[in-house]
Amino acid sequence: MTKLNIGAHPYLLGFDQLERLVERTVKSGSDAYPPYNIEQSAEDIFRITLAVAGFAEADLAITMEDRALVIRGRQGEDQNERVFLHRGIAARAFQRSFVLADGVEVSGASMENGLLHIDLRRAQPDPVVQTIPIQRR
Repeated sequence: MTKLNIGAHPYLLGFDQLERLVERTVKSGSDAYPPYNIEQSAEDIFRITLAVAGFAEADLAITMEDRALVIRGRQGEDQNERVFLHRGIAARAFQRSFVLADGVEVSGASMENGLLHIDLRRAQPDPVVQTIPIQRR
């Protein structure tokens, strides 16, 4: 099977970063924990919601790393020696990544009823028309 090389096409100059983004997205893993939703409430407004039951705000970290939104969760060690007869609520550490397109920015994050909401907005670029002068040599 031949690997598609987007950056090598003569009409797609400077798109080699797109190929790296696709590869990084595929490598980000297919772990289903924690479950999440992605909603679009307007043409340029999005919301990612992660189910983080049992995690406090201090247990979560949201960072931007090279155009990737990274959400990490790690619960602190429980000081009490609790004995579980059944443990069905997952409390393991996690990392979930989302690659964001150019112009998509995080506009805020909030917690509500065990759900972490991360709001995203796509900035509208100013239309640019540029005339390139031709120099005489």
